[in-house]
Amino acid sequence: MGRRVYDGRIVNVDIERIRLPNQLEIDLELIRHPGAAAVVACTASEVVLIRQYRFAAGGYIWEIPAGTLNPGEAPEACALRELREEAGLKADEIIPLGHILTTPGFCDERIHIYLARGLHAAATKHDLDEVITEVRHVEWDSVFAMIQEGEITDAKTLVGLYKASRWLGLPVPGAIRT
Repeated sequence: MGRRVYDGRIVNVDIERIRLPNQLEIDLELIRHPGAAAVVACTASEVVLIRQYRFAAGGYIWEIPAGTLNPGEAPEACALRELREEAGLKADEIIPLGHILTTPGFCDERIHIYLARGLHAAATKHDLDEVITEVRHVEWDSVFAMIQEGEITDAKTLVGLYKASRWLGLPVPGAIRT
């Protein structure tokens, strides 16, 4: 363990002295994150997207429901909680689609991605720091068009939509411009 230089609400920052495989010793600044879960909620023809304010992104973005793991919380439970809280939905079935490393050059955040099916309405419960202005059910073809047009740029959402569409056996457009 390195030297902790910042303890935050969501992330911590450490400086660690490491030896690289080429034997060079360096100090690395590492952001430590508890992990997260994201969920692609869909029917046979539609995907649920939320429009959420993200200060670091400069405004509102379209994304799939997602959130940080609570201490001791399983990723699947987090995905179901975020689906309910952010999109107002429950799911009969949740299927793991793998995980992504968001920025492995300096952060250990791992986002677990799930596919949720058999959707039912539930009460939303946004966190105080969440500003979600819209929950939209979007046809798959329109989702791919939103990607093509640069309306969806969030990495977890792009990977989640791709993995879910492949799992569902949907044709994915060949050249996606982001």
